[in-house]
Order: sequence, then C-alpha cells, then structure tokens
Amino acid sequence: MGSAVWLAILCLGVAEAIQSSDPSLDFEWQEWKIKYNKIYSLKEEGQKRAVWEENMKLVKQHNIEYDQGKNNFTMEVNGFGDMTSEEFRKKLTDIPVQNLRKKKSIHHRIVGYLPKFVDWRRRGYVTSVKNQGTCNSCWAFSAAGAIEGQMFRKTGRLVSLSAQNLVDCSRTEGNHGCSSGHIFRALKYVWRNGGLEAESTYPYKGREGHCQYLSKHSAARITGFSIISRTEEALMHAVATIGPISVGIDASHESFTFYREGIYYEPKCRSNTVNHAVLLVGYGYEGRESDGRKYWLIKNSHGKEWGMNGYMKIARGMNNHCGIATYAAYPRVGAA
Repeated sequence: MGSAVWLAILCLGVAEAIQSSDPSLDFEWQEWKIKYNKIYSLKEEGQKRAVWEENMKLVKQHNIEYDQGKNNFTMEVNGFGDMTSEEFRKKLTDIPVQNLRKKKSIHHRIVGYLPKFVDWRRRGYVTSVKNQGTCNSCWAFSAAGAIEGQMFRKTGRLVSLSAQNLVDCSRTEGNHGCSSGHIFRALKYVWRNGGLEAESTYPYKGREGHCQYLSKHSAARITGFSIISRTEEALMHAVATIGPISVGIDASHESFTFYREGIYYEPKCRSNTVNHAVLLVGYGYEGRESDGRKYWLIKNSHGKEWGMNGYMKIARGMNNHCGIATYAAYPRVGAA
C-alpha cells in the first residue's frame, strides 16, 4: 500500500477522533491541558480527550445534584482528568486489613472533655502538602507526616521529613518502594533504623532508588509506634490528644479522584477495605452540630491542586465511613 494511502487512513482516523469529541468543550480542554501541562502524541490526543470528556460529564452531573441538595461536596476535573477509574486504581495500594487483627491495638477511651474542633495545622504540627506523582508512595508521606507532628510536639521545630528515604530504604520491613507499602512497616523501619532524614538532605524523586540514608543527617527518631483500635471514638480521642495520625481509607471511587470541597460521603465506600494512606490532621463539623454534618480533616499527597488545597473533609460518625478508623497508627518519640 502506498504512503499516500497510509497518510489518508491516518488523517481519517484523526478526523474521526476530532469529530467524535464535543466541540463545546474545546476551550475547556485546551485550558485544562495548559493548567496541568499535558502534552500528548497525535495518537494519544483523541484517546485522552475521550476519557477527559467522560470525566467532565460525570463531574458536571454530580455538581448539578450538589446544587439540588443531593450531596454535600463538589467535584472538579483535576490533574487526573485524563485517567480512567482503572488507571487511577493502579495508583492505590491494597492494604491487607485482615492482618491487623494479629497486631496489638491501643484502646483509647474518651475520658473527659474533647474539643469540638481540632486542626493541627493551626498549631504548627503539619508541613506543606506534597505530591507523590506516579509513585505509589502515599504510605511514605502519611508515615512521615505523623512523625513530623510528633517531632514538632517534642522539639518545637517543624521539619519536612523524607518520604524518599522510606521509599528507598524500607524494603527491609516488607515495603516495595513505588509498587506498594504500609504505614506500619514504614514506622517500623524508622524505629529499627534509628532515624529518618529530612526532605532537605534526601529529596523526593518520585521513583525508587538505592538506599542512601546517612545517620549523620538523621532529623527524626521514634521509640516505637501504636496502633489505634478500630473505632471512630478511639480515633477521635487520639487525634485530639496526640496529634496528626496516619490512617488508611478506601479511595477507589471517582468521587474521591475528582473531589473538590465539602464533606465527602460516598455510598459505595467500604469500611473494611483501605487502599490509600493519608494523614488525619483534625475534625469538626459544619453548620450546627445537631445537623450531623461532622467531618474528619485529612491531608492527601496529590498536590495542592487536588481537593481543598490538598485537603479533604470526610464524613465523621457515619459507621467508619471509607474505613478511616480501620488502619490508624501514630509514632512514639519519647519525652522531650
């Protein structure tokens, strides 16, 4: 077949891809690509545009229902807009919850007064929002964030700790770098290793490399870690009295992927399955407390352009929604 015929077929395929897209979304598509620095090959353009349009329809329909009072949070087509739900799920890490029953839990009982609002960001316990990129390192950022908070509590100094140190070096405890990992194993590594470097001396690269930890650069130490019993009451007591807590959640739904703001509630969310690690930094409620619009405040590792500048409110007091109390722990750093 001649080159002219091949060119005609190629051009026909591109034309069909362009015609199948919704021209009313052309401007939004171009704006979105510029905002998130998306560059595609000629072949990719049509495929990615089709996925993006489907996600755009999903988000717009959800927000129409929000305006009708059918849900309490809004969505937007963020940097994941060209990914299918299957592609996004590959970024998640399945955590074997059944194994937690073999571990000893610390049962926190709510005794006395607990504040109605807690936000550890306002007290200096929380570093800036990070972006894990294409590496499945949510567990490393969650563990590092919990240690950052406890080190601040001990020393009064807030230091951003190295998630890359955990990605590269905690295979000894059973983690698998950018493939998968667990909060508990990350905390165990820091405990047994005798330290963790700061982000400044061991910067994040978003890919797994050889372990380059140097004890002389250690910026944090822990003396162990505690697992919180699997109830929202225990979790509330822990976050109110201890500080930011490492937790796992079920983040496998498009509503999570494209969350914008408000109190997140997903009917399909599971409480016995967690696949994404985040940092719990507080709790509170919107409106009147009697209205039941209570929330947990979490810090994600998908950058500041996701959610509420990198944060999310998840429904609290709704039967352990999305499993937020299922997989929770905090490091111990000893006395100041």
